[in-house]
Amino acid sequence: MLAFARTSKPLLGLIAALGMILGAALSATAAPARVVSLNVCTDQLAMLLAAPGQLISVSFLGQDARSSAMAEQAQAYPANHGLAEEVFLLQPDLVLAGTYTSRAAVSMLRRLGVEVVEFAPENGLNDVRVNLRAMGRVLGHPDRADALIAQFDADLAALTLPPKTRPRAALYGPNGYTTGAQTLAGEILTAAGFSNIATEAGLPAGGTLPLEQLVMLQPDLIITGTRYPGSSRAEALLDHPALRKLAAMPRVRATGGAWVCGTPHVLRAIDGLVALRHDMEAGQ
Repeated sequence: MLAFARTSKPLLGLIAALGMILGAALSATAAPARVVSLNVCTDQLAMLLAAPGQLISVSFLGQDARSSAMAEQAQAYPANHGLAEEVFLLQPDLVLAGTYTSRAAVSMLRRLGVEVVEFAPENGLNDVRVNLRAMGRVLGHPDRADALIAQFDADLAALTLPPKTRPRAALYGPNGYTTGAQTLAGEILTAAGFSNIATEAGLPAGGTLPLEQLVMLQPDLIITGTRYPGSSRAEALLDHPALRKLAAMPRVRATGGAWVCGTPHVLRAIDGLVALRHDMEAGQ
C-alpha cells in the first residue's frame, strides 16, 4: 500500500494537470465567436468586454449619444434594428438581449436555434457588478469583467466621499414622472451626495409627482431627461413657467447616456453631479 501511495501521487498530479489543461481548452472553445447585441445596455457591456472581432453588431440605439455612453465607439460596428430576420442573416452564435427586447424577435431567434441570453435592467449600482460579471461569463472573459469591477469599485469609492451637505434634488421627467431612490438613477443621485425628494413624496421606486407637489417640496436641484427633437404633450410639462421659476436654469440639468445603463460609465454621471454639488455648496 505504501509503494502504491508513492507512485499514485505523481499520477494524480498528472491527471489533475491534464484536467486543468482540458478545462481551459474547453473554456476557450466555448467562447462565442460571432455575437450580436440587440439592446443599448448589452451593447455597452459587450463593447467593454468582447475580444476584437467577437462582437459583430450592436443596436442602432447604441450609436445614439442620448441613450448610450459609448455612442462613438459603437460607430465602429454595424447597427441592427432588432429584427429577427436581419439578425439571423448575420449568423450569430450568440445574441444578447434585454428582458424588454421585442419578445417576437427573441422567440423567433430561439426557434431558429440561435442562443439568446437576456439581461435584466439595472436597478442599482450593484447591478453594474452583476451584469458585468454575467457578460464576462457569456463572452468567455470573466477575468476582464473582474478587472473592470475592481476598477469600478475603486473609482466609485473615490467619488463617494461623505458630503458636507446633501442638497435636495428631484429627478423629473415627462408627464411628471420622478425616479425614486431605489433605482439606478436614484442611486446615482445618492452616491453624488444628494437626497432624493421622491422619498419625501413617498415614492421610493418612482412614480408620478404632480407639478404642484414638486413646487411645494422646493428642491434645490431639478434634473430632467434629455429632450428629443419635435414636440410631445408628455414633455410640455417640463416647459411650465412654474418649473422654470422653481430652480434657476444653471441648476437644472439634463441626464444623458451615462444615466441610462448600468455600466462603469455611470461614474461620469456621478462625477458631474459631485462637481455641481461642490459649486452649489460654494455659492451658499
